[in-house]
Amino acid sequence: MSGTIRLTAAQAMVRWLSVQMNEGGERFIEGVWAIFGHGNVAGIGEALHGIGDALPTWRGQNEQSMAHAAIAYAKGQGRRRAQAVTTSIGPGSTNVVTAAALAHVNRLPLLIIAGDVFANRRPDPVLQQVEDFDDGTVSANDCFRPVVRYFDRITRPEHLLTALPRAMRVMTDPASCGPACLAFCQDVQAEAHDWPEAFFAPRVWRIRRPAPDAAELVEVAGLIRGAQRPVIVAGGGVIYSGAEAALADFATRHNIAVIETQAGKSSLAQAHAMNFGAAGVDGAASANAVAGRADLVIGIGTRLQDFTTGSRTLFPAAKLVSLNVQPYDAAKHGGVSLVADAKVGIKALTAELGDWRAGGADPAIREAWLKAVDAHCAAPTGNELPTDAQVIGAVQRATGEDAIAMCAAGTMPGALKLLWQPSQGGYHMEYGYSCMGYEVAGAMGLKLARPDREVICFVGDGSYMMANSELATAVMRRVPFTVVLTDNRGYGCINRLQAGTGGAAFNNMYKDSNVEVQPQIDFVAHAASMGAHAVKAESIADLEAGIAAARTRDIPTVIVIDTTAQPGPGDGLEGAGHFWDVAVPEVGETAKLRAAYADYLTNIARQALVN
Repeated sequence: MSGTIRLTAAQAMVRWLSVQMNEGGERFIEGVWAIFGHGNVAGIGEALHGIGDALPTWRGQNEQSMAHAAIAYAKGQGRRRAQAVTTSIGPGSTNVVTAAALAHVNRLPLLIIAGDVFANRRPDPVLQQVEDFDDGTVSANDCFRPVVRYFDRITRPEHLLTALPRAMRVMTDPASCGPACLAFCQDVQAEAHDWPEAFFAPRVWRIRRPAPDAAELVEVAGLIRGAQRPVIVAGGGVIYSGAEAALADFATRHNIAVIETQAGKSSLAQAHAMNFGAAGVDGAASANAVAGRADLVIGIGTRLQDFTTGSRTLFPAAKLVSLNVQPYDAAKHGGVSLVADAKVGIKALTAELGDWRAGGADPAIREAWLKAVDAHCAAPTGNELPTDAQVIGAVQRATGEDAIAMCAAGTMPGALKLLWQPSQGGYHMEYGYSCMGYEVAGAMGLKLARPDREVICFVGDGSYMMANSELATAVMRRVPFTVVLTDNRGYGCINRLQAGTGGAAFNNMYKDSNVEVQPQIDFVAHAASMGAHAVKAESIADLEAGIAAARTRDIPTVIVIDTTAQPGPGDGLEGAGHFWDVAVPEVGETAKLRAAYADYLTNIARQALVN
């Protein structure tokens, strides 16, 4: 009979986490990001100190941004490993709610261990306790409930015997993958219990690869055979399944063009002959042309967000089939479902289709688009401020096949999706939640996940101002990556959207805000004050040289470059972009607004409203 071991609940938790392995023999939870407060320092803090390198602890600067680093790490690892974050009760916990939502939307694993109120209620209300006048069980951590896949409040030590395996199941299940939150009452963290020794036996968590239902497979294969102009929409599920090679083989063998979502971009290298580029609102003329004439859309591992579908206007005459490991996603937009792991499902379809080949898309469309992109991203010939497209072109020329471009919000996500030409795996975008402030922390997490590749973080001045403090953490830990900080002196992306929906310039650019003095922010000095190597690029040539020089350093490099707020990244590129449903006021005083509303009515009339 197995014996027992007496440990505090926090000690038991970290010991258990330290022996949960993935199929490669690595700890699934690589380590724990921690900012300690009264709600977690005595219990969880002592336990983490005691376990040492068996479950490493890292200090962050902000609870939200250290969680962003953990999420980027999990994304960079293809969901095969993850990290945990622990916070104190109150603001420490609620700071993580935004990051939890980001992980939830993007289907990424994150373990949140949040300090909570006293289970015994003796000191109520304890410091930072949120009190509900009508419900004595509520705490600030209940904010996590709608933005995590699994929530549990640990009010007894033995709750961990079931809560921990349930949290791991969620984080390792490709169909339900997302964040898990353990709201850990601070007195319970320190309470001792006699634990079964068997609880701490190492365990391997295997990532399931469900095969398709036979009837669904036959139906979907039949629809593909009956199509004349099918197109594949590759989503993030292709990458998380490790199905890149299977996708390339399937597309080539059956002569079906591939277009990409933000999460699926770089599942095929841009140089691959079947890759017709980015789809949708921020899409390429080549991809959207193929989509517009398609009679069948084959979604693979995509949740078909509105940017991908052009708010349901991009595929006007197409039937939809959706290969997805999550039935909820597979059934969207009235699609015919093929519920399966992407890699397994693609291979099953390949076998079912045999030698069948589609008519294919015209490769000249693809080649013409790539030539237009090269011209659009070429260095400026005069002394004018560069555009975002020209900045992207400079970075593209200065990097090699191992570069990963990453970003999250503002102008750059659409610009990069449209214009960046990655190698396979050379793209990392958080666009499910499009969270400003993800970029710097995310770059650190990505570099920790992919130390073998050059990480280029694109960030605008607005997003940098929201969250930049993990730059100091990256300096402390000697995590090298390059930040390209484009300064257009405000929220240029939303300024353009404001204008495009009939609005007057208002409260986005500093010059259009209700301020007496526009800020003159020295981003170089700011980044340097945190220990980064920081420089100002006075030209595109300076930027290219700075990218090359950054590779010699073991700390982050920040390169600041002034850019113009106009034009948009695709302006001047024929056929770039597509309609996006942003509601325009039905009544207004200006002719500009009335014209924008008329255009809006024309576009929404084209929407396919099948659910």
